Amino acid sequence: MSDKTERIEKVSVIISKGSLEGIYPGLIMANGARAEGMEANLFFTFFGLDAVHRARHEHVKVAAVGNPGLHLATWLGGLPGMSSVMTHYMAHKMDELDIPPIPEMIEMIAESGAGLYACKASADLFGLGAADLIDQVRDVITVGEFYALAAGGEIIFT
Repeated sequence: MSDKTERIEKVSVIISKGSLEGIYPGLIMANGARAEGMEANLFFTFFGLDAVHRARHEHVKVAAVGNPGLHLATWLGGLPGMSSVMTHYMAHKMDELDIPPIPEMIEMIAESGAGLYACKASADLFGLGAADLIDQVRDVITVGEFYALAAGGEIIFT
């Protein structure tokens, strides 16, 4: 064993959830990796595609039903408008902390040199093509292509 701590050089982050609390952790990890000089790639799959969907990425909400982090009874989270109320509250708190909204954060991450990729199987499942995705998405790729990009680095599943 060496005295030196081995430095991570590359991370590939998989974002599979389409809620605010499902998307931000992956964006924060990728942003932090780029800030530390690491190579970073983001792979948006299943409902995580909402983060890069041209019509949806500005309208991502907090999942209020069955979200233990909210400390709400399931029935309360299911009340009409509760998801919007919680999303508005979280947006206000994040704004106070200078955490940018999803579209702005994705733009920052892409401009830093990170690669953003959509999952082909998920895009096919939902009938999406490259035209449905924001411009920062480099390509719609297969899982095998994602693994090739991730080779030699760490994979983070959020």
